Amino acid sequence: MKKRLLFIMPSLAAGGGEKSLINLLSRMDYEKYEIDLFLFNHDGIFLELLPEKVNILPINDTLEKFSLPLFRSLSTLSINRNYSLLYNRFKYALQNRGFKNTSVKEQMNWRHLSESIPVLDKEYDVAIGFLEKTSTYFCVDKVKAKKKIGWIHIDYDHLGMDPEFDNGYFASLDHIVTVSEECAAILKRRFPTHENKIEVIYNIVSPKLITKMADMEEDVLENGPYKKINILSVGRLHHQKGFDLSIKACRRLVDKGYPICWHIIGEGEERGRLTDLIHENNLENHFKLLGLKSNPYPYMKQADIYVQTSMFEGKSIAIDEAKILNKPIVVTDFSTARDQIENGVTGIIVAKKPEDIASGLEKLLTNEELKSRLQYNLSYENLGTESEINKIYALCD
Repeated sequence: MKKRLLFIMPSLAAGGGEKSLINLLSRMDYEKYEIDLFLFNHDGIFLELLPEKVNILPINDTLEKFSLPLFRSLSTLSINRNYSLLYNRFKYALQNRGFKNTSVKEQMNWRHLSESIPVLDKEYDVAIGFLEKTSTYFCVDKVKAKKKIGWIHIDYDHLGMDPEFDNGYFASLDHIVTVSEECAAILKRRFPTHENKIEVIYNIVSPKLITKMADMEEDVLENGPYKKINILSVGRLHHQKGFDLSIKACRRLVDKGYPICWHIIGEGEERGRLTDLIHENNLENHFKLLGLKSNPYPYMKQADIYVQTSMFEGKSIAIDEAKILNKPIVVTDFSTARDQIENGVTGIIVAKKPEDIASGLEKLLTNEELKSRLQYNLSYENLGTESEINKIYALCD
């Protein structure tokens, strides 16, 4: 008899956690597991990549009404005389304005959002909240399962969350999974009473698949008649990714006469601010926001250099993918950077300052021997992590 598994995720919009889930579900053994997926929002660029055998659960009617824009939600709930939920929706809106920290806001909002979600009828062998915060809270509060697992994809200390709030939920989990040794060490320091529950499972990446997808398109980074050096970054347009630093570093390099074009694949709430910053620095011909790409690998393959200017990360899937495609890499010194890059051997690690990012890039732009050495070292690394699926099977058995 197949084991019944439930994965919980906010949506399948572009992001490292979402891509990690798609990679995982693409490797699961559907002869052994019957898999349901609960999404709070049925949209996202990765929906089309979801394996056919994954069953997406319908959104509950009250959750759908609760999730409408404020006035439509209040009106609909009022018409239906659902006054308890109406009160919670109003409190939810007020609380959204009261917290500047989005992570704490999400924690505090759960008590109101959860009122719109009944406990799922179906019972599972294993339920997995595949992203920190709401997905994990749902797993604990709204699912009947013999075993419950929470997944943390980020450096916990940089989220600014209330650990006391999470501590109560972590107590109800059988396992807490994270994506790197450094992330695990941070969680163990922060939650010592749950140390024995914390496990490391790396994001699943497949060199064979990435290499194949990288060859699906040609000339995606053409930029006019003049040959430019193409730099690429991948990530959500969010403060965490440090793209404001990228723009300022780009300006420094252009001022020195380097013929570069820096491309960003991703979308997010900072698009407007970043567009303004590009304009202020007169970089419209040198810094491009490309939006979302369901297949970023042709862009990555055709780029000359890959750069990650993050403030913090758990374990960046994009860096692993750039390594697989043998790209010279520059990354900022976020806490988990050394889990993925050996400075001067497989990439260059720099401080989170525009001048240092520009300096790191300049080394690659002027030193072909260094660039070739980094690529040579990457070519000998074993970068596939498909075998991590066996750790997931072990947790589910």
